[in-house]
Amino acid sequence: MENHKNVTEFIFMGLWQNRQIELLFFFLFLLCYLAVLMGNSVILLTITCSHLIEQPMYYFLCHLSLMDLCYTSTVIPRLIRDLAATRKNISYNECMTQLFTAHLLAGVEIFILVSMALDRYVAIVKPLHYMVIMSRKRCDMLIVTAWILGFWHSIALLLMVLSLPFCGPNHINHYLCDIKPLLKLVCKDLHVVSILTIANSGMVVVAIFIVLLVSYILILYSLRTRSSAGKRKALSTCSSHIMVVVLFFGPCIYTYVLPVGSENKDKEISVFYTVIAPMLNPLIYTLRNSEMKSAMHKVWSRLSLRVEVSERIL
Repeated sequence: MENHKNVTEFIFMGLWQNRQIELLFFFLFLLCYLAVLMGNSVILLTITCSHLIEQPMYYFLCHLSLMDLCYTSTVIPRLIRDLAATRKNISYNECMTQLFTAHLLAGVEIFILVSMALDRYVAIVKPLHYMVIMSRKRCDMLIVTAWILGFWHSIALLLMVLSLPFCGPNHINHYLCDIKPLLKLVCKDLHVVSILTIANSGMVVVAIFIVLLVSYILILYSLRTRSSAGKRKALSTCSSHIMVVVLFFGPCIYTYVLPVGSENKDKEISVFYTVIAPMLNPLIYTLRNSEMKSAMHKVWSRLSLRVEVSERIL
């Protein structure tokens, strides 16, 4: 407590300092959040209520949608509230909680994307051994590993921030409590801390992104011997995964690789991985996936039938 005794709360400067623009984006982000909730909830319901939950790819997709729901719920509701408020304040403890939760959920999501890439690699490169390698037990183990790695990433970040002195000013040039805008308020030399931040977040994101790209390149290379029908189906699935990876990792790399003191568009770019990507993920995975569309039709037809039967009984 001694380290931050002069700062008990932070004040967000937000995305824009224009009141009319903020009110316009209040409604825009509200619609985006509703789209995130609806799209990811539909995916969760469709997969859990159909046979798709038995397939590793959709099992991971179900967890990815859950992470999108949880992650956006730690960021967007406060962003929406602040866009309508005149004073965008957050207490020190709430700020640290948001920092930890957002990085925990984002970390879990990153490692789920790695699991999805592994699943596609095994399915396409080693199809005969697919069910043995990607058993439900191994899939559960990959999800647990994602949570463990996400926790260690976020707890290391949190402990580092908690040890830093915040003496004022307390205005965060952002719309959420993230590591880089917080470090700009620290009243001590940031050389070592900046290196640790880039190592903890930036280099890890870059390394995972390279691993994912290499895995998808190997997958695409192995498709050269497949039939046209098999190639089309695999390309459709992999292209969806690649789109999600690029949407999420591109802005993350820009945000976390650059040094803390550099002038950049962090808060504008971060909108892509906090709002845009979670909103587009359900569209990417459903519109390009015939199995998902078929399962959605069956699940919703079944639910409609149940509602109709219930109404008749009543």
